[in-house]
Amino acid sequence: MGQEATVVGGGTPKTLRADYFGGDIPWITPADLSGYKQKYISAGARNITKTGLDNSGAKLMPAGTVLFSSRAPIGYVAIAANPVSTNQGFKSFVLKGSLTSDFVYYYLQHAKKLAVELASGTTFQEISGKNAARIPILVPPLSTQNTIVAEIEKQFTRLDAGVAALRRVQANLKRYRAAVLKAACEGRLVPTEAELARAEGRTYETGEQLLARILADRRKNGHGRGKYKEPAAPDTAKLPELPPGWGWASTEQVCGSVRDGTHDTPAYTPNGVPLVTSKNLTRRGIDFKNVKLISEHDHMEISHRSGVEAGDVLFAMIGTVGNPCEVKIDVGFSIKNVGLFKRNTKYLNPTYLRYWLESPLLNEWLEPRLKGSTQKFAPLGLLRGIPMPYVSLVEQNRIVAEAERHLSGIEKLEAAVVANLQRATRLRQAILRQVFTA
Repeated sequence: MGQEATVVGGGTPKTLRADYFGGDIPWITPADLSGYKQKYISAGARNITKTGLDNSGAKLMPAGTVLFSSRAPIGYVAIAANPVSTNQGFKSFVLKGSLTSDFVYYYLQHAKKLAVELASGTTFQEISGKNAARIPILVPPLSTQNTIVAEIEKQFTRLDAGVAALRRVQANLKRYRAAVLKAACEGRLVPTEAELARAEGRTYETGEQLLARILADRRKNGHGRGKYKEPAAPDTAKLPELPPGWGWASTEQVCGSVRDGTHDTPAYTPNGVPLVTSKNLTRRGIDFKNVKLISEHDHMEISHRSGVEAGDVLFAMIGTVGNPCEVKIDVGFSIKNVGLFKRNTKYLNPTYLRYWLESPLLNEWLEPRLKGSTQKFAPLGLLRGIPMPYVSLVEQNRIVAEAERHLSGIEKLEAAVVANLQRATRLRQAILRQVFTA
């Protein structure tokens, strides 16, 4: 590349100098190319002034310059649509005329692995200007370059149309899932117990009657350690009217208990017990691939208050609040910044609870009650007061069975869409590989 282009680095004006920023010179950083899908770029998030340009390592480069990120990460590529400058995270190529910008743009996407192999560094990998100049490239005639670019773009256009269709399917499946959960939690997915009892000419126990029986039993026998404390009633303001036979209950009223894991960070160990955080919670269960490990002693300390068992439901309390996950395995682990809805096998189907915690109606109720400005979080008191539409266990089981029938089909289709999106990414690389290694 060094024979066919001038390699230009970038720089950052002193950030404390207000007169260096806010001008009319586009200044691009690798962050501006994160997730950027267009070929050409005209500006980044910030501009700099002529004074800032003159007093930094940044250089003004002409339109058609191929921008190539040289660190954090290596390999973002775009073409300058107009004169631009960059920070030091780029080694850009100002072409001399034998290569077209479009050809180099696609070639560098293919050659990312070669660039990484030329990089060095311990904290993070970076390719120097000298090594960027060593990236090998074939120089076919300009007519051949144009033919290659035209063929790549024809194939990519078809691929992009397929990806767009898959994204639409993905969005529709998400909406369908939300609709199923909404119907399940509003008594519209299966005939209610009240409707069946009326049709069969029999009586039934309503959700409100069952809740009264649960609370009376708790008062009689006590619940948990120490003096019995009546669980708080739910805040049902702005919640819809429920079908006949249904009633509102708080999670604390119907779960075995509602607790939280540690909010401190225990010392990590090379061997030990998994510490599950919100990032490990998935719809299909707990992802143990990237968990940290803690000592058995710390695990016992956390589990003394928040021991987890199969049948419990976990709930992320901070960051992306929610993402409920049903525990289906008896594997010892601790939890951090995660709410714990303890199982109550006699009165509550945990899958029904999980569906409710995932439902659009609950999320609408929860969002305005979250705490925090920079990072949202749900305090334990809020989790204990979460309202849920409560019905008999028999009706919960019917709802879950029907919901699972719908959702299992959705999940199969979602998995197929994800697989095809991954295949599309591989196909994109395969097209570049076929063109540039032929």
